[in-house]
Amino acid sequence: MPGQRLTQQDRRQIAVGLRDGMTYAAIARALDRPTSTITREVMRNGGPNDYRPDQAHRASRQSLRPQGSGRSASARAADLGARDPRVVERVSTHLTELLIQSGLPQMMARVLAALFTTDGGSLTSAELVRRLGVSPASISKAVAYLEEMEIIKRERDPRGRAERYVMDDDVWYQAMLASARINTLIAEASRSSAQALGVDTPAGTRLDKLGQFLFLVSDDLRNSAEHWRHIYAPEPQDRQ
Repeated sequence: MPGQRLTQQDRRQIAVGLRDGMTYAAIARALDRPTSTITREVMRNGGPNDYRPDQAHRASRQSLRPQGSGRSASARAADLGARDPRVVERVSTHLTELLIQSGLPQMMARVLAALFTTDGGSLTSAELVRRLGVSPASISKAVAYLEEMEIIKRERDPRGRAERYVMDDDVWYQAMLASARINTLIAEASRSSAQALGVDTPAGTRLDKLGQFLFLVSDDLRNSAEHWRHIYAPEPQDRQ
């Protein structure tokens, strides 16, 4: 059983398990499958909130058909950097899982993982929709979230009228700065709350210490990010 492909009935059981709040591991045990199989199946078909078993089964059957030489096949190859789609999917799924564990919402993690696994570091909305198998609205929401965090940006596609979503090479630098900003906001709120409650009270003391801790961590994070960015991604004038 573990070596066989998922059947339509398997996929319907996965949907029931997700609806009942079961973990991927629990669903895998019920189907006698590896947890990784269930995880990949769900993640590439809309995630736990948008998983549709019949739609997922149709998509799976289509992927087994020989690929033609038309424009769609060329477009898929361009999206994946002409690599084996199975390898790209495996890498992207693993990266998505890690990003989710770090606290990034699922769809945002999928979009970011898709951008990471392209050579150009950019994709259009249509390419993301095709690659992730989700609606344009889901892509739009995820992109807006990542833009707000300053992890990606929009650029006009020079080959057409579509916009491209671009991930800079210093994406982790931007992510660190975003994290530092959030920590600073929490620190400021903690310090002001401590003052309101009284810094000599147990609750006030606790909040005041939290504020001090987060201020120091935020400063260290910004300084460290700037230091290592200067070493690994120097400005153009530094390269001369």
